Amino acid sequence: MADATLPIVEFLKGFCSALGLKATVDVENSPDGPRLNIGGEEAELLVRHRGEPLKALQHVVDMSFGRHGADDKRVFVDALFYRRGKDLELRHMARLLAEKVKSTRLDQQLGPLNPYERRLVHMAVAEVPGVATESIGDAFSKTVHISLRK
Repeated sequence: MADATLPIVEFLKGFCSALGLKATVDVENSPDGPRLNIGGEEAELLVRHRGEPLKALQHVVDMSFGRHGADDKRVFVDALFYRRGKDLELRHMARLLAEKVKSTRLDQQLGPLNPYERRLVHMAVAEVPGVATESIGDAFSKTVHISLRK
């Protein structure tokens, strides 16, 4: 485990303990940054209601610890690999919509999405030649517009 993630791991263990949850925290290093996965049967509480408790916990970690580790990368908090699965689904949907734009020549939209989700969509669509993305909206949650590259 990287020394920079140790305080966050301890915080997450304390958080789970304060909730009365028997949970583990595992660290996985990914290209985007460390992923801290909370495991154990009782961690299911964090993924209820479309993962809203997990999103809130991510926000608390972001505000409390900022960016840690080498290259100042973001620390990702997950529970039962819920976010990993959702991230894969979102990337897959973005690529499918990009291919649909190419075949039908009709623009597509995906959202509303938070900044992290929009980044995933922009990166996934960038892998499909001939299409472009643009975030639309002026709030925290925006829609990603996918169209043919001009």
